[in-house]
Amino acid sequence: MNDEFDLPVDYKGQEHIFKAALFVYGYTHKFKVNINGQEILFEPDEERNYRAVLNYSELDKSKNIDVEILKSIAATLEQLVK
Repeated sequence: MNDEFDLPVDYKGQEHIFKAALFVYGYTHKFKVNINGQEILFEPDEERNYRAVLNYSELDKSKNIDVEILKSIAATLEQLVK
């Protein structure tokens, strides 16, 4: 099941809208979020908090993404799921 949706995220006092998709794999799931043209996966860890997973081959592209926006997206996803 792949559901695409707009993900509103509060970042630095402004609301940003990111395209996101939900991917369900058996008992787990991942969210794919498009940040400035780059797709970043978010998956739950052992404590059900979300972490960003970056593809090693695309690591150079990710250097211009602010870590704080990744944290804001993860927090928003946690609020949606819980």
